[in-house]
Parts: sequence; structure tokens; C-alpha cells
Amino acid sequence: MSLSIRNQLPGTVTAVTPGEAMATVRVRLAGGQDLTAAITREAAEELRLTPGTAVRALLKATEVSLATAPVEGLSIRNQLPGTVTDITAGDAMASVRVTVEGGELTAAITRDAADDLALSPGIPVVALIKATEVSLATA
Repeated sequence: MSLSIRNQLPGTVTAVTPGEAMATVRVRLAGGQDLTAAITREAAEELRLTPGTAVRALLKATEVSLATAPVEGLSIRNQLPGTVTDITAGDAMASVRVTVEGGELTAAITRDAADDLALSPGIPVVALIKATEVSLATA
């Protein structure tokens, strides 16, 4: 199966916390960072997610936000530090490639945001991803 989702990070499930309708799943990415996914309990059960399960974390580029430093006091659990490696900017939007430990992410942000943050290759950034925007896939 081919997917249009550019961001596919390999990892291993470290914990599953089932709730009434949703489950949170902690994933240790190949680069050593922890990522939290909030998925339906039914999906967690169908995927048979347990500690040790190999997964791919799938993140749409439009769901990856960028900051130029870690952000405190924020409900977004996933904050992955990285470095800008490339920017492709159009009139309205910009595609920003970010290298993180063990992989690469693409963020689709507005051109104004890229300009306001003064993003360019080599600039350190933090990728911010809500747990509800992380999908998980198994082999």
C-alpha cells in the first residue's frame, strides 16, 4: 500500500492505556524520542497493540507545527527537537523539512509563519504534534 502521508516514523509501542472510547499509545521512535498517539480503543484492539509491537507513526505534514524553542505550558504532548534542512516556499504555503533523531519530518505551514520564524536550513526547531493527529500502522 502506498500512502500520501510523508511523515512515517518507525518505532515500538512501550505502553497502551485503554479508556472508555479512546486509548493512548506511547511509542519509542527509532531515534529514542517518545511519541504519544491518541487513537480509538477499537483501533488499538484491532491492531493488537501491546508493549513491544513494531509500528509506524503516521503524521500528515499539515498537522506538524513548528516552534523555534521548546514550548512550556502547552497541552501538545509531542515535541520533537530537530533542525531545518530545506524549505520550499510558495506564495501562500511553505513545505519545511526537519531532521529529527532517527528520521525526517515535513511540516506544511503558511509562508507568513515561515517568514515570521525566520526559518532557513540549519535553524533548530521543535516539531509540535497533537496526540490526536498521530495515526499508527503495523506491518
